[in-house]
Order: sequence, then C-alpha cells, then structure tokens
Amino acid sequence: MSRILVVEDEPAIAELVAINLRHAGYEVTVVSDADGARQSVDRMLPDLVLLDWMLPGQSGLALAKAWRADARTRPLPIIMLTARAEESDKLAGLDGGADDYLTKPFSPKELLARIRAVLRRKAPQALDDAVEVAGLTLDPATRRVTRRVGGALREVKVGPTEFRLLHFLMTHPERVHSRAQLLDRVWGDHVYIEERTVDVHIKRLREALTPVNAAPLVETVRGAGYRLTQASALVA
Repeated sequence: MSRILVVEDEPAIAELVAINLRHAGYEVTVVSDADGARQSVDRMLPDLVLLDWMLPGQSGLALAKAWRADARTRPLPIIMLTARAEESDKLAGLDGGADDYLTKPFSPKELLARIRAVLRRKAPQALDDAVEVAGLTLDPATRRVTRRVGGALREVKVGPTEFRLLHFLMTHPERVHSRAQLLDRVWGDHVYIEERTVDVHIKRLREALTPVNAAPLVETVRGAGYRLTQASALVA
C-alpha cells in the first residue's frame, strides 16, 4: 500500500482527495500547511506528495524546492495541485521540483491516473539504482552490499532473501513496516508464510551486517515492526 501525503489548506478539496485516494487503496495523511508537511515527512517519508501551491506560511513551491535540496527527500515524488493555470506557473512548478502539475478543478480519475504514472516512473529507477544509507551501499546490478570500515571497503555477505529485505528497507528509510507489509513487499502477496518468518530473516540480516558495524541500522519498533534508520551516528 503506497503512502500519500496530501498538503492542502482547503478542507473540502482535501477531504474529496483523501476519500478518493483511500477508496483506490492508498494510505493517506492530510495536512493543511507547510509546517505540518515538513513534520510529517520528517517522521516518515511518504511514497508521494500531493502539494498545493498556495499554502499559509510558506508556498508549496518553496517547500518542493527545499525537499529537492535535501538528500533524504530529493527522490520524493511530488505532484503539485494548484489553481494557477498559466504556462509560466506550470514551468515554475516543474522547475521547482514537481514531477507533475495538475490544475484545479481536476477530476478524481485524472488525479489517480497522474499518481499511478508518477509512481511507475519512480519505481524502475529505485529498483535499478545503487542505494546508500549511513555509509552502507547496496547495488542491485552487481548484487553487492558494501561498507567502508577503517578505511577499507568491506563486502557484506547476505543471502538472496536478506538482500531483497535490505534493499526494500534501504529504499524506504525511516519508515516503520509491519511484518505483514514486509511479507507483501519482499516475499510477495501470493506467498503464504508465517509472519514470524520475517523475524528470522531480520536476525540473519543483522548478523550479516555485524562485521561492518551496521546491524544497529535495522531497528525493532515495539508493537509495530521494523525500520532502517539513517542515523549514521549509531554505526560510526
């Protein structure tokens, strides 16, 4: 289930968008201003942001530029929603970091189609590109996991399931994932195995990461599941 953050200060529009997104199977969080958006993204990166241009306090355009300037939020997919329909405004929004730009009023069907398109465009890149978190690097093309320890580049030996699990966690840092969510996203929703199987593979993953001092990156969130933290101080 993809998580979508809706940043919209008009309650009627926010409610309409949220209802349609939830009906389409998305997990939705709604905030009404830039401060709320920043706090929400700081807590947990969503899979996509629907961002209103005109917001109280700070514009959505300024917020998008700030996210694009930060390494953690740079890949965050953003669709800008606005009543500003001039071509110059659209170009400013896209140049400011938006992946797509939708003018109000818009139909729910068009919005959902735009969301699916942006998520599809982002997914192949995320699957193919090397990813780095707190000095730990995973390269899907070479199937290698490495980390520099004491000046030397060390390779981490992980099994195929642990590799997929680590890849998913590293491409979704700081997000808490339940065992059921990990089973669906890593093993596939067509596989029927016990949720406790996740615990076994998390244990194996931590054991594999121990020689490069990266095991603390994989955190247990009591009563919720697991997450990969970006706090490099934990593994310095």
